[in-house]
Amino acid sequence: MPRVGLIVNDGKDLALATADAIEARFRSAGYGVVRVSSSGGMVGFANPDQHLRTRGYAACVPADFDRDLSLAVVLGGDGTVLSAARQTAPIGVPILTVNTGHLGFLAEAYLHQLEAALDQVLTGEWTVEERTMLIVSVMRGDQRRWEVLCLNEMALHREPLTSMCHFEIAIGRHAPVDIAADGVILATPTGSTAYALSAGGPVITPDCPVLQLTPIAPHSLASRALVFSDREPVTVFPATPERLMMVVDGSAGCYIWPEDRVLVRRSEQPVRFVRLADHEFFQVLRNKLGWGLPHVAKPGNGTAP
Repeated sequence: MPRVGLIVNDGKDLALATADAIEARFRSAGYGVVRVSSSGGMVGFANPDQHLRTRGYAACVPADFDRDLSLAVVLGGDGTVLSAARQTAPIGVPILTVNTGHLGFLAEAYLHQLEAALDQVLTGEWTVEERTMLIVSVMRGDQRRWEVLCLNEMALHREPLTSMCHFEIAIGRHAPVDIAADGVILATPTGSTAYALSAGGPVITPDCPVLQLTPIAPHSLASRALVFSDREPVTVFPATPERLMMVVDGSAGCYIWPEDRVLVRRSEQPVRFVRLADHEFFQVLRNKLGWGLPHVAKPGNGTAP
């Protein structure tokens, strides 16, 4: 019997009700359904006095999930998708994202499209788009103290974010650079439209094999966003005597002490998104962020003179 997964934000009544309908539809079509909560992909934030002891990023994979799943349907908003990416990427299961949240920037389908979307899935009319994931590790000497998978970005800053920090950053084989700023963001192309965009970084199309480093409120006019190959691992050394806060995808993180370093590298296991149609990235930017919309009246666009 073929099997599918259901990853549900069980804190939302709408997501729960929709999950019931989707489960019934798949079971009537002869599929087994494995249903889990998206909370399994939420690593959370470590207490400042807690001794960090990592379980490894594969610990987020649900016990009943395996590579034999045809796909997993994700019900929730963008935060749920970020959690689901950690639950599925290590085993290569594609995810169909159905928005029951607000913005839905990472959504493939919406509730009014659900019936048509399930029809396409059941008839095999879908493709897979792979997106870069990062492995973010906190190292102290040779000891790995904490680790998580990341789809959008890793941000490192002082808590509260009120004063300047110093960072020494080594990118692959290149000479280390020193940055003085309120913080730094290391983002994937997917994350280029999230926190990094708000900090002044460029938008990067998802198919580019690159990462970007963006300072937050840099002290120097020369400190600007840097785009480089995603084959280059990045090590961030905090050159500040106080502890810093590291936040990953807005929903996970821990404190970084002066003796720690943060190692970020591309995962060999990307997240795999189910696509029901050609994914036109510029159109998504236009619909969700208003990018490229006309700012002046043009003949024929319905704007009064």
